[in-house]
Amino acid sequence: MSTYPNVNETKELIKQLVSIPSPTGYTANVIQFAENFLKNLNVETKRSRKGGLLAVLPGNNQDEHRMLTAHVDTLGAMVKEVKSSGRLKLDLIGGFRYNSIEGEYCEIHTSSGKTYTGTILMHQTSVHVYKDAGKAERNQENMEVRIDAEVSSPEEVRELGIEVGDFVSFDPRVEITENGFIKSRHLDDKASVAILLQLIKRLKEENVTLPYTTHFLISNNEEIGYGGNSNITPETVEYLAIDMGAMGDGQSTDEYTVSICVKDATGPYHYGLRKRLVELAEKNSIEYKLDIYPYYGSDASAAIKSGHDIVHGLIGPGIDSSHAFERTHEKSLINTEKLIYHYVLSDMIDY
Repeated sequence: MSTYPNVNETKELIKQLVSIPSPTGYTANVIQFAENFLKNLNVETKRSRKGGLLAVLPGNNQDEHRMLTAHVDTLGAMVKEVKSSGRLKLDLIGGFRYNSIEGEYCEIHTSSGKTYTGTILMHQTSVHVYKDAGKAERNQENMEVRIDAEVSSPEEVRELGIEVGDFVSFDPRVEITENGFIKSRHLDDKASVAILLQLIKRLKEENVTLPYTTHFLISNNEEIGYGGNSNITPETVEYLAIDMGAMGDGQSTDEYTVSICVKDATGPYHYGLRKRLVELAEKNSIEYKLDIYPYYGSDASAAIKSGHDIVHGLIGPGIDSSHAFERTHEKSLINTEKLIYHYVLSDMIDY
């Protein structure tokens, strides 16, 4: 069996995933991509009613199951209002700030299937006109979308087919550097989706039989808080969310290791499962960091809050500038994929 995952293949898969627009509520295309990827591996899948993707790899133990999840939905926006100027007011999808999308290129996805490009700008952008261009608050009232079309009135905008409720996605600006970095919007959580898909591919290629039947959920509502709290079978004991490690002042997470979350805004993760993950990392020379994410919730914590009787955990690659100008390094991808690989082959904890 191979020791290291093909990280270049993982990075290319991330590039493909982040290039598919998928703000929460508009995820059918990226779910179809994941479905096709697994179909090519002869892995059977099914869709949940909420639009998530489920796959199961049978294991030796059919009585106690595991579940792993990562999410394809991303931050984004909806058209809140067609302004008198022909520009668009936005309503945000997910937890981020307007300043993080100022100047960003975007796409408006109409209900008819047409897509228009645009730029997200402050109304008071021009320093030649607006004295408060630098000081005006970045908020819903001041930020707007300039559509790349000859429009200057609501009537002309609506003639294009653009209407309130249309989804707006942000240009990921993905770039893979020669020294191992990948920078892009939406690494949260498409980096981990790529890792999970690569893991399944590796298990199939190596003809591995897992010790426990293992479910894989590609969820599509995590950014609004309820992606992974359904479709959990009664047999599921351990539930591991593969998301992102948050970086910043006071954090130990970095871009080169796998981050193991001990607590987030919802409370501590399961102590026994956390210790098992640390044990596996140390046994297999996997670089890791333990961390607390103060303003964070995962699909695993959503499952706990919804009442499921499970053991829950959270790990992921370290992502710099999360929910904004994200970046990670291939070392973090490798360490995360290695830990998940050894985890799915390990014994279940005594809960």
